[in-house]
Order: sequence, then structure tokens, then C-alpha cells
Amino acid sequence: MRLFVTGASGWIGSAVVPELLGAGHQVLGLARSDSSAAAVTAAGAEALRGDLDNLDALRAGAASSDGVIHLAFIHDFADFEASVAADRRAIETMGAVLEGTGKPLVIASGTPAVPGKVATERDEQPASGPVAGRAATARATLDMAARGVRSSVVGLPRTVHGDGDRHGFIARLVSIARDNGVAGYVGDGSNRWPAVHVLDAAHLFRLAVEHAPAGSRLHAVGDEGVPIRDIAGVIGRHLNLPTASRPAADFGFLGQILAVDQPASSAQTSELLGWRPVQPGLIADLDKGHYFA
Repeated sequence: MRLFVTGASGWIGSAVVPELLGAGHQVLGLARSDSSAAAVTAAGAEALRGDLDNLDALRAGAASSDGVIHLAFIHDFADFEASVAADRRAIETMGAVLEGTGKPLVIASGTPAVPGKVATERDEQPASGPVAGRAATARATLDMAARGVRSSVVGLPRTVHGDGDRHGFIARLVSIARDNGVAGYVGDGSNRWPAVHVLDAAHLFRLAVEHAPAGSRLHAVGDEGVPIRDIAGVIGRHLNLPTASRPAADFGFLGQILAVDQPASSAQTSELLGWRPVQPGLIADLDKGHYFA
């Protein structure tokens, strides 16, 4: 297939593109800058200049392809609602092009946090709160299945880790520990984060665009839930810093996320698509040391 990939030069996109090319697909990657276009072409894909606000470019990319993988998102936490709105417009634009074709549209979202249980693919993000907008976008994408789009949503955990991660939550926690002189956690540190290696996530995106039934909700989860205290322990050991409970305010916007227990399962995804994570888990990956170089 010829596949249009937004966010093709980003952290996850840079793993998805070679995964697709290695399986024999052609890739057209959205690139918002000269450097992004160079990275896309260096990976062996074709670059299409544009961004999420350039709806004409998104229409052109979707129309010239056999399917779409949408990974791009404007990570502006100062105006998160505007980022969510831009994401929704982009998905609606590409979905409209694919209506009635049966072609796949795969988007990235997040795994839900469900109080008192491990979240599964049947659970949804809450209809209120900071992630409600993205949850609504995911539901709207799945609804496109009724309009002849083979739509699916891949829920990504809080941490998509691997060598080269410079801006994810784990990289931020390492930076905060360096700045504060302590590897911290919130409360007693028993709250759990799900995680996945970026290469395992890339493999699931390929399986989704190739095989996921219309209206599928999938989870790219390798580690069901890693206690934040264990993550802080590895960070402290590698940075030679003490490990301790710290106020949520010490972590900025991450403090609220760290304080929530949010394990998630991928059992239904594995059963549906045969996906099995094979890369190192989060703790083993942290112990390789590349986050501390």
C-alpha cells in the first residue's frame, strides 16, 4: 500500500516509517519544515510539505494514498484546547477524503485511566477533564466506520520509550531529577504507568493499517503498569541522586499525571491482531543508560 503518515519525522513516526517500508509499503510523510522533509526522505519515504493547519495538504496526502496513519499532534500544553481542535480538524479533513472507500485511517490516542481497575480496549477516556477533547476525537474517528472508513484508534501509554527519546515524559522526569537534585515520585510512588517500546508501538501501527477491522480500539501496551517509585529508583541510581516522595508541584504539569494510577492492558489487541511486544520493558530500557547520556 501507499500510506500517508503525518508526524512521519517525529519520535513515533521515525519508527513507524521504516516499519512500513520494511514490510513493502510506500510512504508519503507529512513534513512541516525543511529538516523534517530531509529526515523523511533520508528514511526512504517521499515528503509532502505541510502541517496540521494546512488542510489542502492533508486532503492531497489522503487522496493520493491507500490509507492514513495520523501521528502528528501539536504538543502545546499552554493552549492544549487549540491543539485538540487542530487535531480534530485534521482528522475530519482526511476522514472526509476516505469516506466510502473502505481505506484505513489509524490515529494515535491515549490509553484511559479507569479508577480501581486495569483499563482495557473497551474502556474510554472520561467525557470531562483535561483529556476529554482527545477522547471525543477518538470516538468521532471510530464513528467514521459507519461512513465507509476502516478507522481504528491506537491508544498509546504514558511512556513510549526507547533510545533517542528526548522529549517524552521519561526524559522530562530525568531532567526534573537533575534540576531538583532528587529522583522524585508523588505520594508513596505506587501509582502505575503503562509503557511500550517505540519499536513495538510502530509494529502495532503497521498491523492496524493492514488488518484492523473498522471501528477497532487498540492498545499499544508492553508494560501493564510500572510503579512510579520504581522508575524514580532507576533514575536516582543512574544519576547518583536520592529517591524520595515530592510534592506534585515539583513536576509541573506532570505532577497531576504522576499522581494517578493508570495501568492498561493490551490483551484484546493481542488476540485481535496477534501483536506481541518483544522489545525491552521500561525498567530494562532505562537500565541501558541512554536516557542519562
